[in-house]
Amino acid sequence: MSRAAMYSAVQAGSIDEQILQHAPLVKRIAYHLMARLPDSVLLDDLVQAGMLGLLEAIKNYDVSQGASFDTYAGIRIRGAMLDEVRRSDWTPRSVHKKARQVSAAIRELENQHGREAQAAEIAEYLGISAEEYGHILQDTVNCRTFSVEELSEEGSAFETGLETGDPTDDLTKVAFEKALAAAIADLPERERLVISLYYDEELNLREIGEVLNISESRVSQINSQAMLRLRARLIDWTDS
Repeated sequence: MSRAAMYSAVQAGSIDEQILQHAPLVKRIAYHLMARLPDSVLLDDLVQAGMLGLLEAIKNYDVSQGASFDTYAGIRIRGAMLDEVRRSDWTPRSVHKKARQVSAAIRELENQHGREAQAAEIAEYLGISAEEYGHILQDTVNCRTFSVEELSEEGSAFETGLETGDPTDDLTKVAFEKALAAAIADLPERERLVISLYYDEELNLREIGEVLNISESRVSQINSQAMLRLRARLIDWTDS
C-alpha cells in the first residue's frame, strides 16, 4: 500500500471513530428539537441531517479558532437539522404573518409604555380576543422562525466567524450574543424561566409544565410569547 493510501485509510478510520464518539450528541440535539416540532417531522430525518452536519464539523474544525469541538459541532449539527426543517417548512404563511403582527404589536406597546407588554394589551391592540391570541401563540410553537437558534442565525455571523476568523464577524457575533443575553435577561420572570429550563436545562415542554405546575400547552404559549418578544426587541439585528 502506498503512503498516500495508508494516510487516507488512517484518516478515514479517525473520522469513523469521531462519528461514533459524537453520535450521541446528534441524537440528543435531535430529541431536543423534536420537542417543539410537529409529528410530520421524523426523528430519523433530523438525525440523518445532523450526522451530515457532524461530518462537516469533523472535516472543517480548526482548533486555532478557540471554540471546543463539541461547541463547534453542536452549531453545525443544529444548523444542518434546521436546514432540513426549512426545506420542508410546514407552517402556513398566515401563521408567519400573524406572528409578525404580534411581534410588531409588542414592539409598539413596549415603546409606548416603557415596560413589558401584557397579553391582554397585545390582544386588544390587535383587535382580537384573548382566546384568539392564545391560538396564535399555540400556532407559532411549530413555526420554525421562533427559536433562540433561529434568532442567533439571523442576528449574527457566528458560524462564519468560526470558519473564517474574520475579526469583524467575531465582533458582530459577540455584540449580538450580548444583545440576545440582555434581551433574555429582561424578559418577564415566567418567560425567562421557561427559556432557561428549555435551552439551558434542556427540559422538554411536558417536563417544564410539571416543574411549573401548568399544562404543556400553556408552556408552549409562554415559550412562543417569549420568542415573539425577543424578536420585537432584537428587530434591529434580525432585520438588518
